Amino acid sequence: MDFTRVLNKLDHMVETKDFEGARALLDYWISDAASHNDLQSELYLYNESMGLYRKLGDEERAVASAGQALELIGRTGMEGTVTAGTTYINAATVYKAFGRAEDGIPLFDKARGIYEKNLREDDGRLGGLYNNMGLALTDMGRYEEALASYGRALEVMAKVEHGRLESAITYLNMADVYDHKRGEDKELYEQEITDLLTKAWECLEDKTLPRNGYYSFVAEKCAPSFGYYGWFMAKNQLESRCVTPRS
Repeated sequence: MDFTRVLNKLDHMVETKDFEGARALLDYWISDAASHNDLQSELYLYNESMGLYRKLGDEERAVASAGQALELIGRTGMEGTVTAGTTYINAATVYKAFGRAEDGIPLFDKARGIYEKNLREDDGRLGGLYNNMGLALTDMGRYEEALASYGRALEVMAKVEHGRLESAITYLNMADVYDHKRGEDKELYEQEITDLLTKAWECLEDKTLPRNGYYSFVAEKCAPSFGYYGWFMAKNQLESRCVTPRS
């Protein structure tokens, strides 16, 4: 299987919102991999399938894909590898997306053990793990653990080139933890939230960051959070940056 070609075609279909085509493409190649007993390709494809069905809100197929991928880790003998760690994260993120964060925490813990053992401290994938784990912990009301996980994410992203974009997302996630903690009392933790929004904005205003497609993606992701907290000027500015500049 020319896996790169398949992924490029899948990415194009998702980008152009050809979701039926994306489903058919994944079904075809998963079936092909299974018929050739190509377990490793099957595992990679189920990882892609998890992401697609999570994006589409299809809980049944996303969870089924997670189950297939987790089973394939053992069948491929890939336990302890970075690929296994990534699969654990993807499956845990699926569970979190459909209100089952508690099912994802043990998988995040497995991924953390693998990533911390095998990845450098300046590897952005490690920061991504801590961020995703923080989101699940927040859903479960384990707020102090979530803040600690986000703190580890910031430590990693400080060492990553252009990591301030991911740091902006992390600061906003931390603000959401305090928003959950304060409940209906909107004056509680107001200073902490303001400080975190300020740090997030400073990251996004960093003039050394390339204003490319990824910046546009992060700006679009962060804009609603600033609007939620009443920072409408920041929201509007970020929305104006959501179109990738032409080269």
